[in-house]
Amino acid sequence: MPLIPEEPQIHESVPGPRATPAAGRTAPTPRPVPGPGPRPAPPRGAPASSARPGKPGPAAPPRGPVAAPPAQRTGSPQPPAVTTDTATGPQLQLIPAPAGGAVDAADEAVDLLLDSGRAPGEILVLTTGENHPWAAHELSFGEASYWAQHDAADDVFYADASAERASGRPVVVVAVNGGTDETAARVLPAAMARAGTLLIVCGDPQRINTALGANA
Repeated sequence: MPLIPEEPQIHESVPGPRATPAAGRTAPTPRPVPGPGPRPAPPRGAPASSARPGKPGPAAPPRGPVAAPPAQRTGSPQPPAVTTDTATGPQLQLIPAPAGGAVDAADEAVDLLLDSGRAPGEILVLTTGENHPWAAHELSFGEASYWAQHDAADDVFYADASAERASGRPVVVVAVNGGTDETAARVLPAAMARAGTLLIVCGDPQRINTALGANA
């Protein structure tokens, strides 16, 4: 007859292992949102601001709270910014990004602006190359409905940087995602003229500085 091993007795007085925080680790905190004068956060219980227009594709659930940036980016230095005198023009911030990642960088900037309390209707996003996916999707329904959303000015609007009908807003975000150097030299000063208080440019720093310097 096989022997049945005795079950180990568990003593309630023996404390189990306790989780201890890893030494030197701190919880990641969101990066500061670029722009003059951060706005106070809305009181607890107040309705959250609406999200920016969704990208084309299957319907997605409502946009929840935006997660904090990845921990590995928390300690990284902020992108270099070139600031102009706000008495003569808007504040200018440059976010380095390759042409292929300029739209993603612009989307992240919009998320941070919305999280900081900026109203969606205060933000205009321009592209120098291919249209932003949202703009391309909305234009597929016709220009009338597309520009009607622009005129309503109650949400983030995405347009081609050369679109003269796109009027100015307090914050303008430009994604330098294509186009020639001549195009950048033409649209960046125009984007600065459209920005009321803040212009954020996402793209190759050397190319952007060259374009802005040519019009200084």
